[in-house]
Amino acid sequence: MFNSARAHAAKSPQPARRGRRSPRRAVVVGVLAGCLAIASLAATVLAASTALSIGSAPNATLGKQVVINVQGRTLYSLSPETTRHLLCKSKACFKFWPPVTVASSTTKLKAGSGVQGHLGILRRSGGLLQVTLRGMPLYRFANDHAKGQANGEGIKGFGGTWHAVSASSGATSKSVAPTTPMPSPPSTPSPPAPYPAY
Repeated sequence: MFNSARAHAAKSPQPARRGRRSPRRAVVVGVLAGCLAIASLAATVLAASTALSIGSAPNATLGKQVVINVQGRTLYSLSPETTRHLLCKSKACFKFWPPVTVASSTTKLKAGSGVQGHLGILRRSGGLLQVTLRGMPLYRFANDHAKGQANGEGIKGFGGTWHAVSASSGATSKSVAPTTPMPSPPSTPSPPAPYPAY
């Protein structure tokens, strides 16, 4: 009986399965293509949102190239603050000096043209991720309202003095210090001063 069933199955024509699967296959292929397109778009958006560029611009008032954010606003540091010794920690400080932050520790930091030094990310208490340059936490000043302003330069407060961050890691002043030390006057003993006569 099995042999006759096999023989009958071999002789009977099989229905064409392509016709039935074709619409389903097209739907599946379409859904997969759509998913890939959405995933690609999401990866592009995610990559764009996980990158931060710190640039530089000349500041005529200060006479130096300063570090700026993507909106062109001057960035500041608090002297003598370091990543190991934070001075700006209160809500009052953050109100006037908002820290430059990123959403993720995996954010790619890019130093724009003219910016010298290592960019890093500091994890502050409370989970805030602050951008640093050359070991200095970076801040904006709330009273800078346009590109090129540096209204926070030289302000004393919150345990130190605020300065616009220089784009170069070298000297920050207009005058250039001599490269060789100035000769010191010869050290010859001076004669003792005469005592007044009484």
